[in-house]
Amino acid sequence: MKLRGILATVMTAVLLLSSHAIRAESPVLKVGQPASDFSLPDQDGKTHTLADFRGKWLALYFYVKDDTPGCTEQACKFRDDISELRDLGARVVGVSVDDSDSHANFAKKYNLPFPLLADSKGETAARYGSLRGDGSMAKRNTFLIDPEGKIARIYLSASTSRNSAEVIEDLKKLKGS
Repeated sequence: MKLRGILATVMTAVLLLSSHAIRAESPVLKVGQPASDFSLPDQDGKTHTLADFRGKWLALYFYVKDDTPGCTEQACKFRDDISELRDLGARVVGVSVDDSDSHANFAKKYNLPFPLLADSKGETAARYGSLRGDGSMAKRNTFLIDPEGKIARIYLSASTSRNSAEVIEDLKKLKGS
């Protein structure tokens, strides 16, 4: 019985330390620095890279999991605001560690008119400091990337209900509209 308790304590400490080590290695991204490139498949199997969005603003949002309440709210807000975002010269791309099949079901169920990228290994989320410690999910962070590929705004722990509106507000300010 004592040995089980000791083993449980040691295992908990190892998990906490390894989780902390992963978080400590997450990059600290700053406004003005070049956005990290990516090459990921979307819900239809089409591969997208950062270069595909050159010359346009990009709202690159990382989210936790397909078809969960908060992620659905965030995706549907971007969907509902897509015309205004496009009028401002912006594109929207969602990223999570879910696979393309899960993304396809999610996009179809909610009529999402933008790519959902499958970052199954979590490598892109990690480069954006948006991978949770255990690597099983992305953090809810959004990056507004300018037409030259530089980070213009960072929304950490983005609000599911306000993220799209915040991006629109900032786009208007950044474009001087």
